[in-house]
This record gives sequence, C-alpha cells and structure tokens, in this order.
Amino acid sequence: MADYRIRSRFDLAGKVAIITGSSKGIGEAMARGLAEFGASVVISSRNQESVDQVAEQYRADGLEATAIACHIGDADDRKKLIEQTIVRYGRLDILINNAATNPYFGPVEGLTAAAYQKTLDVNLTAALELSNLALPHLRASGAGCVIHISSVEGLHASANFAAYNVSKAGLIMLGKSQATEWARDNVRVNVICPGLVKTKLSRALWEDGATEKQMKKMIPLRRMATPDEVAGVAVWLASPAASYVTGSTVVVDGGLVG
Repeated sequence: MADYRIRSRFDLAGKVAIITGSSKGIGEAMARGLAEFGASVVISSRNQESVDQVAEQYRADGLEATAIACHIGDADDRKKLIEQTIVRYGRLDILINNAATNPYFGPVEGLTAAAYQKTLDVNLTAALELSNLALPHLRASGAGCVIHISSVEGLHASANFAAYNVSKAGLIMLGKSQATEWARDNVRVNVICPGLVKTKLSRALWEDGATEKQMKKMIPLRRMATPDEVAGVAVWLASPAASYVTGSTVVVDGGLVG
C-alpha cells in the first residue's frame, strides 16, 4: 500500500473550527472545505435560521457541523460563541475570522465617523477580541491556527473604500503581530487576501455591468473568483501541511496585485 505521507498532512480529522460569517459566500465555502477534510465546524453568523440551514445541509452530507448564531460586533455574543463551542466539542483548534461589513461606499469626505467606526469594529476589533478569547483553547490544542480574511483592498487603495481599506490593512498587521507573539505556543496566524469574489459583499462592484467589465480587464485571469477558490487556501493554511507557515499573507486575486 502506498505511503501517502504528504496527502495525510491535509487531514483535519479531530480538529474543531469556528468560521465567522459562514452562512454564505466565502465563509460557507471555507467551512465546507474544512468539514470535507474531516474537521468539526461551527457555522456562525447573526441569523440563527441561516446557520441552522447550513449546518443541517452539512450533516445531511455526512459532515460534522454545529450552528451557533453570533453577531460578531457584540462582545457578549463573541464570548458565547467560544463558550458554546467548548461545551459542544471540548476543544478549539482553528479560528477563521471572516465576518465583515462595508456600510459605506463613497468618497472619503463623505465618510462619517459612525460608519468608519462600525467598519473597524466589525472587520478589525472583533477579530482581535475573538482571537484573544480563543487563544487559551488554541494553545491547549498544541497546534492552534488563526486565519484572518482580509482583502486585496488592504494591500492597495481603491476609491470609495476608505474605511474598508483601513480595516483590512489593519487585519494584515494584526495577523503578523499575533504570529510573532504566539509562535512560542505553536499557534499559527495567517491572512488570506481575496480579490474580486462574487459574493453579496462585493455586489456593488459586480451588479454594475460596466464596473464588472472594467474590473475583469484589470485582472490577468480575466474573471472573478468563486468562493470555493478561497476555500482551498483556507484548508491548506488550517492543516498540518502548512505547519511551518505563520505570519504570511496569501493573495488570491487572479494576478491583480499578487
């Protein structure tokens, strides 16, 4: 029998993963990817009905999943998300901070303090706080992993995305800082920067046919990504196959800025 010593390093059996914002889009694709490779996944978003539907479908497909509603911007909800995961599974190995918002699309001079703060609270502060809550359990696992979902908008400036750009750039540096400090506990932290992916969050770009056409001309692969194309990177980073990768930023953008 062949010795699949490399293939086995992608095995996530016995691992427990929380994926925020996983009722749809990139989050749902990453959750399914981890579950297909053997992880028990916690499906989380604000709406209980939405996460229940996803978890039920996973279980129907023979995958292990639990639904826990969480408004990522609420401190009490963040605590409950971690606590209920530990009650259900007794451990936590992987945290993917994916939930994000972009309440304002427009010029910098029109950006209100309230919209700016809301963007940072959800996209950046929540990731910091949830990571800190998860850290004791990630340490205890012996090989914990955090993945932040940033964006190419955190690597270059685009018009009308100021608050989003700032929050996603901050997420990249947060990941690097955590990776530097947490490596001594064998907790790895990496960042994924997707480019243009066809999801609800990017609807302002792809619903406008002219804008979508212009964006595609800028992308060397000449197309938008699908959520599944980000999920594969997340599976790799979460698995033992990436056990020597920490503090890295992986760009998934069809060659746009990568």
